[in-house]
Formats: sequence, C-alpha cells, structure tokens
Amino acid sequence: MQILSNVKLGVLAAAMATSFAAMAEPAIIYDMGGKFDKSFNEAAYNGMQKWKKESGKKYLEFEVTNESQREQSVRRMAEKGASPIISVGFSQASAVEKVAKEFPKLNFVIVDMVVDLPNVQSVVFKEQEGSFLVGTMAALASKTGKVGFVGGMDIPLIRKFECGYEQGAKYANPKAEVFQNMTGTTGAAWNDPARGGELAKAQFAKGADVVFAAAGGTGTGVYQAAKDSNMLAIGVDSNQNHLQPGTMLTSMLKRVDVAVYNVSKKFTPGMTVLGLKEGGVDYAMDANNAKLVTPAMKKKVEAAKADIISGKIKVADYMADNACKY
Repeated sequence: MQILSNVKLGVLAAAMATSFAAMAEPAIIYDMGGKFDKSFNEAAYNGMQKWKKESGKKYLEFEVTNESQREQSVRRMAEKGASPIISVGFSQASAVEKVAKEFPKLNFVIVDMVVDLPNVQSVVFKEQEGSFLVGTMAALASKTGKVGFVGGMDIPLIRKFECGYEQGAKYANPKAEVFQNMTGTTGAAWNDPARGGELAKAQFAKGADVVFAAAGGTGTGVYQAAKDSNMLAIGVDSNQNHLQPGTMLTSMLKRVDVAVYNVSKKFTPGMTVLGLKEGGVDYAMDANNAKLVTPAMKKKVEAAKADIISGKIKVADYMADNACKY
C-alpha cells in the first residue's frame, strides 16, 4: 500500500473539514431582546427562515437571555458540529473569538462586529448611510425644524446611527435641531419600551415632531408615544412601518436578513461590509407610509441616495471619522 505523504494527508484533511462544514446544519444565536423583537434579531430570524424555506434544510437556534449564555451557547452549537454558527450582535464577538479558536474546522459568523480569524466571517454595515436618508426625510417632514433620536444601549455602534441621522437632517435643513437620548448602558436598554416612550415624550415636549428610534424592542415604546402625541416616528432594522400605520414616517432598513441568508448559503471568511451600494441599508416605502411621504420628499431622499452611492456625498462614520462627538 502506498503511504500518503504528509502534504497529501494535509490536503485530504482540509478537504474533509471543508466538506464536513458544508454538510453540517447551520446554527443561529440571537442576542438579548429575542428573535421576535420586531427589529434586529427578528430580521436575522427572517433571513434564516428564508434559507430554510429555499433549501428545505433545518437549522439550530438559541435565544440569549443573559450575558453568561453567550459563550455557552456558541460552544454548545460547536460541540453539536453546527456550521456556520451565526452569532447576531456585537456583544457576542468575544464568545465567537474564543470558541472559533477552539473549533478551527468549523465556520463562524459574527454580525455587527469584526473577529479576525481564518474561520470567521464578519458582517458589518454602513448604518450611517441609511440613517442619513431617514434623517433627510425627518427634516423634510418636520414642521418645527426639530427632530429627535432615541438610541438603545449607549455604544459607538448606536452613536453611528445618530451621527448619520444628524448629518441627513442638516443636509435637508442646515438649521435643523437634533435631540438625542440613549436608553441605558446595559443590555436591558434594548427591551425597555416604557423608558423609550418617556424619552420620546420628553423630546416632543422640547419641540421635536419626528423621532427616530434605534433601540431594538425599546423602539415600540417610542412609536406608541409618537402615535399618542400625534407625532411621527421612524423605525429601524426591519420595516416597522406596519407597527403604527400613519405614525411611522419610514424605517431605516438594516438588512440583517439579507446578511444572514447570504452567509447561510455561502460562508466567506473575512470582513463583509454592506452599505447602500451593496443593498445592505436603505429606507422603507410601502402602503403604510405612502401618504406621509410626498413626491418632493422622496425625490430629495432618492437624490441623496444616488449621491451617496456615487461617492458625491460622503457620510461621516462616527466610529472611524471622529464625527458627531459629544
């Protein structure tokens, strides 16, 4: 019997590992807020459901309810041989980095953060570009020249949304005033509708008549407050226009569903960046907000969108360009 060389054995082992990963079931781990948060996690869920429907295959899933579960859940999926293991949310990055090193033959995906390992795909978004568009629309719709922003957890990523929103508002109206508040400094900030409603009402009391929420489940409280106050609100991540029809001016789409669907179909190690040009962010138009957005408003927003894609307008990134610092 001919003895295989070490080189051939290495090639064979690599091929077997790749084949094993390709045949394995994918897994998705939702972060705090749950897969039905009507926002970020739910978008990820919709992406997995689309993959399941098209492929006819199954996937594993877990919903993190406290911080200690992040690493445990990633490791548990790895022990089951799942691949790729998709972790939704920046907070899971350290867990992904640790477990991915322990299971080098499996593929891992982190959404909203970068983990630089050969078996990890990192998917990040140009949130500032989509936020610029809804900021433009907010300023155009505002009758007071004052608009608001309610963020979830006070982290650079959410400041990135606010910074883009502020730039868009001032693009449409250089004299626009933008109020901003963050809900909290812990993971609980993503699921506190009551606090979201309080912050929105405080901004309305100062004269804002349009408020953008980038706060996960907390946003539902913002939208309810806008409806109760006869003001306008802007949703985030998923198309949330249907939550309060007639109140929701638009939603800033962060296509986590597209990202999750794509990585479920094909794993590509390294960093993937999704902006307007790549269809990773956008703003939502449908029957629920059609009467709120005039043709002139849409024309202005579409012009800004085209200019961002072409590079004529460069939207500053809070996390990279030292913009909108407070």
